[in-house]
Amino acid sequence: MNPTRSLILAAVGTACLGVPWSAGYAQNICFRQRVYYPAGTNPICLVAADLDGESDLDLGVANENSHDVSILKNNGDGTFAAPMNYAVGSRPYSVVVADLDVDGDLDLAIACFGSDSVSILRNNGDGTFASAVNYAAGFLPMSVCAADLDGDGDIDLAVAHAGPLGIPGSVAILKNNGDGTFAVPVGRMVGMNPRSIVAADLDRNGNIDLAVANRNCDEVWVLKNYGDGTFATPAIYAVGNHPESICSADLNEDGDLDLAVANHESNNVSVLKNNGDGTYASAVSYATAFRPSSVVAADLDGDGDQDLAVAEWYNRVSVLGNNGNGVFASPIDFQVGEDNYAVVAADLNGDGAQDLAAANYGYYGIGNVAVLINCACACPHQGDLARNGVIDVFDIIREIGVAFAGEADGKDTACPRTRGDVNNDGLVDMFDVLYLIGTAFRGGPNPVNPCAP
Repeated sequence: MNPTRSLILAAVGTACLGVPWSAGYAQNICFRQRVYYPAGTNPICLVAADLDGESDLDLGVANENSHDVSILKNNGDGTFAAPMNYAVGSRPYSVVVADLDVDGDLDLAIACFGSDSVSILRNNGDGTFASAVNYAAGFLPMSVCAADLDGDGDIDLAVAHAGPLGIPGSVAILKNNGDGTFAVPVGRMVGMNPRSIVAADLDRNGNIDLAVANRNCDEVWVLKNYGDGTFATPAIYAVGNHPESICSADLNEDGDLDLAVANHESNNVSVLKNNGDGTYASAVSYATAFRPSSVVAADLDGDGDQDLAVAEWYNRVSVLGNNGNGVFASPIDFQVGEDNYAVVAADLNGDGAQDLAAANYGYYGIGNVAVLINCACACPHQGDLARNGVIDVFDIIREIGVAFAGEADGKDTACPRTRGDVNNDGLVDMFDVLYLIGTAFRGGPNPVNPCAP
């Protein structure tokens, strides 16, 4: 055995069980350098789904000012082919994916606020689409979601539309006829300028409810479903200034669905925790950077809880790591591109980690889509060379081997910095070994993983 290694092992002994990573450790959130892909003019919303049946996730992008949807097929490794564009209604603003005609493949529904319509693109089964069929959807439809709202086994649509200036907006319910065609919409009034809508079983009774972010009254309205696609009187919850986007997820791991809302003008995200019955506690807000416009929930650091990714004007996505109880750490920012308006999280390269794709609107250009591949799987917690979730004697032994015996496993090629360089000075040496000893046996701080794009 290397004499230095023997000396250090003798000094520390082997009795300690190790120091686990503290709850909420968010330094393992990291993404590789963004890659840009063309779409149409001013991409404003996007979805990720297996559109061509090849078991990888493709992208569908709504382009506001070329009045079309771009389909970017995945090459199987998180890179994407040139876009195929399909005309839809005027000024598409929101896109959702679902099997609307019950044929086993995924179709698209697009809210087009310039033509007061929803465009349906039926999948031919191979990721190409038939010509759009348009349905009236109310005045200025801004957001669409898809779910079985009436419990008959097919997927209906709910569309939030703004309404004329000074008049409350409403939600239009378009029930599926069972074949991917839709009945005349039935409206339900909500707040002022509803901007985003989400469908989920919020009260855990088996029916799909709706939550709507109303931009001009700074409120979220929750509409509980009676089970037949009709809804109870909404419950109203205050959030931040000008809520622009809403998502639902179990943020505090208690089995029910909470809400997160991106507030465009107050530069924060509001988190509303579910009381267990589809009612919500008062919002708790977390600061973001400038003008958040989209929020999604996903496990971005691989620790099993749901983090938040927030698209922000003008050029970044902020990630708020979850402490495991629905409380969030300070945001970590990743550059994505000009005028970022929307973000989606999905495993784009098939490695089990959640990646990000962002729609860059590009006010002074045609815009594009930025893809950020997650390197959290390749960048475990700094110093955890044994990959067992704690800093202990096994990591110290491995670190000694790397520093003094030329052993491998001190570096991760997919991550821009080494795991063994725990003090981040560019070397793996005695000082890193001493750092780990301090962490494992003397209450020293956990190493900080410098993983960054």
